[in-house]
Amino acid sequence: MKIEVQSKKGLRMVLSVVVDKKTIQQKMEERLSELQSEVSLKGFRPGKVPSSVIKSQFGKSIYGEVIDKILRETSSKAITDKKIKVAGQPKIDLKQFGEGKDLNYELQIDCLPKIELKSLDKFKANDYKIKIEKKIIEEKLKEISNQNKQFEDKKEDEKAIKGDQIIFDYSATADGVKFDGSEGKGVQIELGKDLFLKGFDEQLIGIKKGDKKLVDAVLPSNHPKKELANKKTIFECTISNIKKPVENKIDDKFAKMMGAKDISDLKNLIEKQISSQYSQALNSITKKEILDQIEKTHELDLPKNLIEQEISLMTKNLKPEEKEKHKLNNEKIAKSRIKLGLILNEFGEKNNLKVSDDEVRAEIQKQIKGMPGQEKMVLDYYQKNPSASQSLRGSLYEEKIIELIKSKIKLNEKEIDTKEAEKIISEFNKPNIDNQPSQKTKSSNKDNPKTKKISKK
Repeated sequence: MKIEVQSKKGLRMVLSVVVDKKTIQQKMEERLSELQSEVSLKGFRPGKVPSSVIKSQFGKSIYGEVIDKILRETSSKAITDKKIKVAGQPKIDLKQFGEGKDLNYELQIDCLPKIELKSLDKFKANDYKIKIEKKIIEEKLKEISNQNKQFEDKKEDEKAIKGDQIIFDYSATADGVKFDGSEGKGVQIELGKDLFLKGFDEQLIGIKKGDKKLVDAVLPSNHPKKELANKKTIFECTISNIKKPVENKIDDKFAKMMGAKDISDLKNLIEKQISSQYSQALNSITKKEILDQIEKTHELDLPKNLIEQEISLMTKNLKPEEKEKHKLNNEKIAKSRIKLGLILNEFGEKNNLKVSDDEVRAEIQKQIKGMPGQEKMVLDYYQKNPSASQSLRGSLYEEKIIELIKSKIKLNEKEIDTKEAEKIISEFNKPNIDNQPSQKTKSSNKDNPKTKKISKK
């Protein structure tokens, strides 16, 4: 095999590869020999079909198979021999092939840039330490108490009011006709939460135990059966019991009910969880400070194919007019992501950082423990989606690199309270077209530390 650099311009390289006809003939003979034990033809004993007969019947197919294998093996060897770091899938342009001829092709390669890592000596970043005030912990305790209300029976003649728990059976009809799911037994709802059907709760205010009540309601628009979506329905409800809420006494007994050892342990768990949620957001800000400095201090040529792939991935769900509207900004974000990815990977390689299978498994177990009751779902997700495990490995690898960089730069430690943390996070999350989505903390309510729920052990 002969390998020559045909041309090199920027990060695009073209190699000329020639595989002589003797090598191809040898590969053909080897494959024909293998097929003798596999092919079964009428008039010949198994394993005794002459290679000439196999070639006469399947020659073109076998040649194509052999050439395909040679192309894979020789292109891989050419890249290895020339010590090329490839960006994306190389392209093969066949120049000459055919039985009795040399194989001649060009290998068009987009190369990764050579990266010269800059010194981290002048890098600075803030390292936030969050202090959770007792007031925040007490508020969270009350919230948990309200979410885990206890109820006791009301007197027979007492009417239901907002906040009471109603236990009832129902039989429903839509246009006078019964339907799947039109009957229910022992249904429990808390009046005022409106979780059953919109407007359902308020019609039960004032009822007593043993009452029968007709309730008008509209089935949801996302009902599993399309024919029932938005259907006006009448529910005939029989009230079997009414319970009033009893305020929890926040003590050791309550803490044990929540899965803690005692009230002190429960408060510690709450503090750790709130602290962890704030720390996650604040660590993202520290990471962004570091990444901005890395990007600013490094200059790189970037492979066009990687930029195109990243833009395609980022905009795959956008309409054409949206893609065009944000074309320049999307290209800027794509370039930044690729540049940072390449530099961080170089840091990882230079420092021989790796993520073991044990570390990936440990992280999956950590996620499982954080989702009580959904352990099997999480485990099945990773078992059925190898790409998810690979993505997780990538995240862990990036975390290791960032931690390494943090250990080598000047970190300004700042101890802050939740009010200061809220202000810092809010400022960071202000809409800014230049901010990269992957490097921002999420600002939705579900990710706000104040709105998170502590889970039972």
